[in-house]
Amino acid sequence: MSQHPNSRIAADVVAFVRSIYGDGFVPLHRPVFEGDERKYLIDCIDSNFVSSVGAKVTEFEQQIAAFTGAKYAIATVNGTAALHVALQLAGVQRGDEVLCQALTFIATCSALTYAGAVPVFIDVDRDTLGLSPDALRRWLSAHAELRDGQAYNRATGKRIAACVPMHTFGFPLRIAEVVAVCGEYAIPVVEDAAESLGSYAGTQHTGTFGKLATLSFNGNKVITTGGGGMIVTDDEALAQRAKHLTTTAKIPHPYEFVHDEVGYNYRLPNLNAALGCAQMGRLSEMLAIKTEVARRYAEFFQGAGVRFVQPISGATANRWLNAIMLENEVQRDAFLEYTNANGVMTRPVWRLMSRLEMFKNCQHDGLENSYWLEARVVNLPSSVPDGAMTPLRG
Repeated sequence: MSQHPNSRIAADVVAFVRSIYGDGFVPLHRPVFEGDERKYLIDCIDSNFVSSVGAKVTEFEQQIAAFTGAKYAIATVNGTAALHVALQLAGVQRGDEVLCQALTFIATCSALTYAGAVPVFIDVDRDTLGLSPDALRRWLSAHAELRDGQAYNRATGKRIAACVPMHTFGFPLRIAEVVAVCGEYAIPVVEDAAESLGSYAGTQHTGTFGKLATLSFNGNKVITTGGGGMIVTDDEALAQRAKHLTTTAKIPHPYEFVHDEVGYNYRLPNLNAALGCAQMGRLSEMLAIKTEVARRYAEFFQGAGVRFVQPISGATANRWLNAIMLENEVQRDAFLEYTNANGVMTRPVWRLMSRLEMFKNCQHDGLENSYWLEARVVNLPSSVPDGAMTPLRG
């Protein structure tokens, strides 16, 4: 692609996107149902098991565990519910602090707020868009101390109960380094892998580095159950407790209803799990197609003066949402206005959590990279194209 004047970038992108996705409105990311979804749903309805008890829930959990390499997977009604319970399993209690990104979706901070904790925002790396191990180390060195084997914030006196790094748009962050830094301070890591099913840091799937991790199967994810989430862990005791808490903490019994603590009605319905099982049957194929779409984007932006976000060396991204970095906020806003007005959906990165009313007074480390990225990052259409389980256009 030849060098573009700024005024031409958006128009050229619209034309290129249409060369992949065709005419009409082009969404950012849409679900693809070209497998056994209808068959599995009908089978599920015929079985009468449509709620949170059913064979497809167990099957879906087993498929996710096998695919990610985690020993255990526990299905939940959505990714936010999964993260809420995972934080509780990690030991987060009311009044604790949790280290996380300001550059993230609201669900990250919502979940820790449900657990009664307060976020502390640590900056991200510009190349991964995810939590920076260097920024994490600097903040902990300046603010944290160990007391009786647990980390505390010297300024607030509060316990630092967990760290929640997020693999933004499916791009793996430097997760092994983050886990190592947290290990020096006895801080458990709960990976927010909501967007990164099919992503790898080295040869290891994201979500398998920390104590626990969570996935999301919302309608816009690589695979979907309509709404759904998953807790993954290698700890059998935590897995058993996760299942107990997400099924209203009911003690198993053929007919009596006895609950031994306050639990949650967070289990995934069998109907949703049926969709998930069908989607898993096409996951590898969908990932391959999304990799090809990303390759075409990378080729298109080569030499255009626009940075197309790529995974760091040694990492493999699932290409959930492709992204570019524009020169500044003015160019970003002009790009967003033009593309959306012309039927090609694009969007900016989320507004930083530290700039939202409910979190504006939370402690942070300055967030230099986070602010820089917020002003420049734009997501591009990244769906599997229509009929794309056959070769792509052109």
